[in-house]
Amino acid sequence: MNQNSKSSRGIGTSGFVMRLIGALILVLVTYNPSGHSAWHWITEAISQSEFGPVDLILVAVLLIGWAVFWIASWRALGVLGVALVAVLIGALVWLLVDIGWINTESDSALTWIMLVAVAVLLAVGVSWSHFWRRMTGQLNVEDVND
Repeated sequence: MNQNSKSSRGIGTSGFVMRLIGALILVLVTYNPSGHSAWHWITEAISQSEFGPVDLILVAVLLIGWAVFWIASWRALGVLGVALVAVLIGALVWLLVDIGWINTESDSALTWIMLVAVAVLLAVGVSWSHFWRRMTGQLNVEDVND
């Protein structure tokens, strides 16, 4: 077995976890209710008329990250797939709330739950081609030159 086939088939749980961590970083750096996020930094800079090149670089990097994750997710899952993954995540959150593992009493808690749900959706989206290849043995057209 050559290295290319080994690396393309070796995508497993650790690959998904790395994509999930990347998605969480992207989502939580963009916004989180703690007050320490790019959203807070940028809005404060704008309100104080101190928006500068470092702020613009941060915005550009975040926009690039969002574009990569959303385009990959949308292409891999499509409308139906995004809807189904969103329903599944919603049902899992509902189950965790129902059995008491998640407390939704505060707006902050609900915001954190939604942010993590978005990150999970993005991670599933960017991982879907790898899952599909492992489940079916079929390559996506975009994967032919791997």
